[in-house]
Amino acid sequence: MKRRVFIAGLAGAAVWPVVAQGQQAAMPVIGFLDPTSPDILTDRLRAFREGLKETGYVEGKNLAIEYRWAEGHNDRLQALAADLVRRQVAVIVATGGPPPALAAKAATTTIPIVFGIGDDPVRFGLVDSLAHPGGNATGTNSFISELVAKGLDLLRELMPGIARVAVLVNPADARTTEFTLSDAEVAAHAIGVQIQIVKASTGGEINAAFATLISERVDALFVNSNPFFLSRRVQIAILAARHAVPATYGLREFAEAGGLISYGTSLRDASRQQGIYVGRILKGEKPADLPVVQATKFELIINLQTAKALGLVVPPTLLARADEVIE
Repeated sequence: MKRRVFIAGLAGAAVWPVVAQGQQAAMPVIGFLDPTSPDILTDRLRAFREGLKETGYVEGKNLAIEYRWAEGHNDRLQALAADLVRRQVAVIVATGGPPPALAAKAATTTIPIVFGIGDDPVRFGLVDSLAHPGGNATGTNSFISELVAKGLDLLRELMPGIARVAVLVNPADARTTEFTLSDAEVAAHAIGVQIQIVKASTGGEINAAFATLISERVDALFVNSNPFFLSRRVQIAILAARHAVPATYGLREFAEAGGLISYGTSLRDASRQQGIYVGRILKGEKPADLPVVQATKFELIINLQTAKALGLVVPPTLLARADEVIE
């Protein structure tokens, strides 16, 4: 099967040509690299463009964007990043976790990179430090992978008697999975629960993972915030409801799709900040001097409809802390 490279906007718009006419300066071109597909990022792309606009850049007017989508195949990221480097884009935006950022970092040491990840970029070797990135990369850190402990705490608060929790991870994202499982083991030990690891990197494997956790009779499920799982959030929410498995997630999109509880940062805010950083870099600032923006706002979303369908009574104290309750 031939690899397909998509260059599309939200509505599949063609890439704007870069033309220098007379004394007119060439329109800067940036590359946008993501492991999913444009339909997954509609809201976040809108926020990214808002950030660009805040710094004076509007796509199609004084800026062009070359989009590269891996469509859930991380093994395509390296080739897509290399293609953007060959096209000599001014900045590469690498969103959707460490794999795109690492692919971009491996492809170039000179083109500025603005990443958006939910993991510690220092731990992945993307920057020297959060305050002083050094090198050619900076971006945003949403702490998604570091919220395992909070997710387990929420499950125990909702269901005080739980003893075994399944943790769903994507083995195709090996390094993130390694760190997530390490954090999960520490968090589970701290609250006295056992964890059951289930892995999936395809839709069929998600079905098999649920069959496994049902046969193992786990009490609840924690879903790692992986871009692939986000693209399959409806499937996961339906399976959790069908098998009556209480589950917690790190992104609000899961709760909006029917998931029980989500707790995490706003990726829309992070996308806007990425747009701002791209604009600042285009105006001459260096990634090495732009601190990694760390998320400061966390939101708890409770899907009360799902809780009722599962026969769960959400404690008033938990409802009171929710930033949003879906009824």
